[in-house]
Amino acid sequence: MLRLNLRDLRSGPVDVRGTLEPTDSVFLGLGLSFEKPVQVTGVMQETGDGAFLWRGQVHGTLTGECRRCLTGVKVDVNDDIDLLFSSDPELAADPSVYPLDADSDELDVAHAVREEVALRVSPFPLCRPDCKGLCAKCGADLNAGPCGCTGAGTTN
Repeated sequence: MLRLNLRDLRSGPVDVRGTLEPTDSVFLGLGLSFEKPVQVTGVMQETGDGAFLWRGQVHGTLTGECRRCLTGVKVDVNDDIDLLFSSDPELAADPSVYPLDADSDELDVAHAVREEVALRVSPFPLCRPDCKGLCAKCGADLNAGPCGCTGAGTTN
């Protein structure tokens, strides 16, 4: 589970592990589609003064279409992520710190993981770096060769 009771940290770091289903509401609005459940693992520890550090990994596979030629694309997500949560109001404006209500006794890393994945993954994947795309006139896949129309070989 990606939610933990902060009181559990009194005795030391706590393993935080879980799975986010591709249809999990945490991914709504991102425009990202995962092929299968996303595995999230890590360790949460208290750093002092109402701050908590989670060091973890996220593993999953995104599916989508190539931005240029519209063929199916799979993008592996295998990232190490460090998340800092703090209730310090002076850190509230820092975009690298996730705010935590000072009165809260629970912490859920799922929404922070969502944000970190969104920042790391291109919303416009390519099937390969040298993808030639589609002809702007006839729509032929230029990766297969010139299309032969009067717009011959025009890339997007």
